[in-house]
Amino acid sequence: MLEARLTELRQHRAEVQDPRSDSYADLMLEEGRLLIRLEKMPEAWEIARAAFDIYIANENWQGAVEACDVMFAADQPDSLVALGQGIWLAVTFPVDPELTVAMLDHVIEETPDDSDGAAVAAVTAHYVVDLRAKGRQRDDLMFFTNNLIGTVARRHSKVESQEAFNYWTEKLELNDPAKFLVRLRNVVDVLVQDQWWFDRDAVRERLPVN
Repeated sequence: MLEARLTELRQHRAEVQDPRSDSYADLMLEEGRLLIRLEKMPEAWEIARAAFDIYIANENWQGAVEACDVMFAADQPDSLVALGQGIWLAVTFPVDPELTVAMLDHVIEETPDDSDGAAVAAVTAHYVVDLRAKGRQRDDLMFFTNNLIGTVARRHSKVESQEAFNYWTEKLELNDPAKFLVRLRNVVDVLVQDQWWFDRDAVRERLPVN
């Protein structure tokens, strides 16, 4: 069934008139996810990487982050590079907060228990949800990110009480967005190194408020 769906997707893609369109990239992304299920990781990486370039050119930030998520899942040499770029886009632009949380959660999963980066990622996820999410999604994600911060605090410093938690957040400067967002930028820089696939300054200029 998966192979049949893969063939169908490729046929649909061949019928799209503009290979630079979001609809074409959407089919590529769906194909990438399917290739991961088929455990064809290098192929999944390549097609998601191509979709990423189309999304960036079209200023489709949500699509670009989703492409980074597929590249991360493909577990290739530059998967962490993709993760870093996806996080930068997800935090910089108002994409779906659930996707942003998922990208930041990857950092937590990938870092050692004593990593400050995991704490920064967790509190940033909570901050983004507080800013962007509404209604039921907000309730669900606030609950999830609260638990995420608690889990990170326990594994990082064996935090079990409210008093210890307050001390921990102050010590790591997790209660000031101006500080923890700068630290998140450092985490992203470690992930990406110098392998940026787009001009961040040029992309940042496309924000409604620079």
